[in-house]
Amino acid sequence: MSDSIHTDVNRRHDFVLLFDVTDGNPNGDPDAGNLPRVDPETMQGMVTDVCLKRKVRNYVDLTRGDQGRFKIYVQNKGIALNTLHQRAYEAINIKSTGSKQKRSDIEKANKWMCDNFYDIRTFGAVMTTGVNCGQVRGPMQLTFARSIDPVVPLDVSITRVAITRAEDADFVEGKEGEEGTGKQTEMGRKSLLPYGLYRGYGFFNAFFAKQSGFSEEDFSLFWEALEKTWDMDRTSARGFMACRGLYVFSHDSEVGDAPAQALFERVSVRRKDGVEAPRSFDHYDVNVNDRGLPAGVKLRRLV
Repeated sequence: MSDSIHTDVNRRHDFVLLFDVTDGNPNGDPDAGNLPRVDPETMQGMVTDVCLKRKVRNYVDLTRGDQGRFKIYVQNKGIALNTLHQRAYEAINIKSTGSKQKRSDIEKANKWMCDNFYDIRTFGAVMTTGVNCGQVRGPMQLTFARSIDPVVPLDVSITRVAITRAEDADFVEGKEGEEGTGKQTEMGRKSLLPYGLYRGYGFFNAFFAKQSGFSEEDFSLFWEALEKTWDMDRTSARGFMACRGLYVFSHDSEVGDAPAQALFERVSVRRKDGVEAPRSFDHYDVNVNDRGLPAGVKLRRLV
């Protein structure tokens, strides 16, 4: 098998991603006080596709963001999207008239955005807000990731000795029967999971890659990001997270040679016998069946 088959943009690719978290919050739910997301019926943990894409974007921005073709469109730095759309029209020397733009102008602006922003080429974007740069359907799509077993979200109390308000810094202990003034400590909360092993899926569409200009260099960078972003995205809130498996099924054709679900079933993850409360990756068995793959399908284990 060629070493570069998993970066061939003229094939369909389907992949399985395994990652875990120890004593951290992989993806907080704002509707639940930022507790880790869970399926309320099964109590399996969930991490959104948006969260995973953000990790890829952050990695690309950190490692290649100063290079022309690898700027990030969906940023978390307060840059308005319409400002970036306007930049496209200025670059191609066409006057923007907001959403009422000629189709030919929109197509030129759309191509400029694809050429200059990595995440547009990869994930696509809707750029019809105010200054119209059209839409792009990205070749790379991800699903929500779901934990193998149910998880138990914890909301832990913490204390800090740093006082927020100046008027609370002067602590005076109250006399017997009276309350004092000021504070010596303040209370806080921290949401986490003791442990969770997550499984997510991804899909690459060669037809959409041609439309967005997604290249083999882009593909290599995407796999690199999925593998290494966990080490570049450390925070105390997320605890210890790590990529535990990345299995890519590459097809000989653009439309594919086997259903994705049949390929994904070849990667099985189960808790080891006798383990009641998983607390590490060693508490699981991962079995990858690479025998008798469908004709036209090849498997590459990147992690």
